[in-house]
Amino acid sequence: MSQVAETAHLVSPASSHSQPSSPASSHSSPVSLPWVERLVSMNTTSRLPNLGLIETVRDALRERGIDATLTHDARGQWANLFATVPAHDGETNGGIVLSGHTDVVPVDGQPWDSDPFKPETRDGKLYGRGTCDMKGFIGAALALLPEMQAAKLAKPIHFALSFDEEIGCAGAPLMIADLQKRGVKPDGCIVGEPTSMRPIIAHKGINAYQCCVRGHAAHSSLTPKGLNAIEYAARLICYIRDMADRFRAEGPFDDLYDVPFTTAQTSTIEGGNALNTVPAECRFAFEFRNLPTLDPEPIFKRIEDYAKSTLLPQMQREHPNAAIEFSKIAAAPGLDASEQAAITQLVRALTANQEKRKVAYGTEAGLFALAGVPSIVCGPGNIEQAHKPNEYVELDQLVACEDFLRKFIHSMSVEAHA
Repeated sequence: MSQVAETAHLVSPASSHSQPSSPASSHSSPVSLPWVERLVSMNTTSRLPNLGLIETVRDALRERGIDATLTHDARGQWANLFATVPAHDGETNGGIVLSGHTDVVPVDGQPWDSDPFKPETRDGKLYGRGTCDMKGFIGAALALLPEMQAAKLAKPIHFALSFDEEIGCAGAPLMIADLQKRGVKPDGCIVGEPTSMRPIIAHKGINAYQCCVRGHAAHSSLTPKGLNAIEYAARLICYIRDMADRFRAEGPFDDLYDVPFTTAQTSTIEGGNALNTVPAECRFAFEFRNLPTLDPEPIFKRIEDYAKSTLLPQMQREHPNAAIEFSKIAAAPGLDASEQAAITQLVRALTANQEKRKVAYGTEAGLFALAGVPSIVCGPGNIEQAHKPNEYVELDQLVACEDFLRKFIHSMSVEAHA
């Protein structure tokens, strides 16, 4: 029996309900609240190091006899963490990953009613940056570590905490590469992004690029002697918009998404230095979010071909030093989970939810799936609260997550397997 098939046996719907938990209610108090508050109080905005949070978690795991592996990036102040609660027989391979990112988006310019890094509970909600996206899930998982260790696990449970998810899933690939190098192959992965504790089986891919259009400066009274970089950048931007319009009109479509087609947009632009100067340079950033059934490479190739084959020859006829340069900012693959996968069946059984849901936002689940680890997304909180001022997670959602995780722990136990 394969590892995935064996896991499917461990988490059959019948076994998942053999240890009932109390349903979430407004009268329940989440045991994970201290952990969530501790994590939220650490400012891990993506531009800031996350090492303090990672080392805090590492030390807490070490106190419980669990060693963690950290993978740092070149800057040395950012790191991923991977740790394993072994099975009762000491096995550390296989099993299921509980995955979350530790970075949060900036609060700059947002009108918060309280300090975003001093979590506050009001009216049954915990407010603070990252409460929803996604320190609530991480805190709930860490709070239940003693219960994981007390259970007689048939398969290990892993913790995977990453950095720089919010700027294009930049950290997780380092951790996944390290797992592959060490021969660690989990059977499945649950990414705890906010889904209101409902299973998400698919999401779009994210592809972000910067384009630099280089022209030639001249006094604006002598425009024929210059090459206007902004004007040619505008033509390329309009081409990207036209492409987006075609996706919207012609598809392909998937009506299970709230936005059922591939999208594209230009997000930032800068160029020029004076009103009376022909601008020599223009930079802009653009992104497209592809349905997971659509290969992103041909989409970018169409944009690049238009720039290099159509626009650039026109530009070089005006000035020989003209150039158009692209650089990739970030890329994260989409997710399209199989309904037959053990991890999908597991989460559907534990949530008693069979509805098919797909989302336009991206997660690290696509990266794990691409590495051969079947994945699904399910976590506390509503994505509509993420990234906003006064971000919050309902306390009932944390309780629901704890209820889910307790059922999950039991489903991984020898008792459930028997």
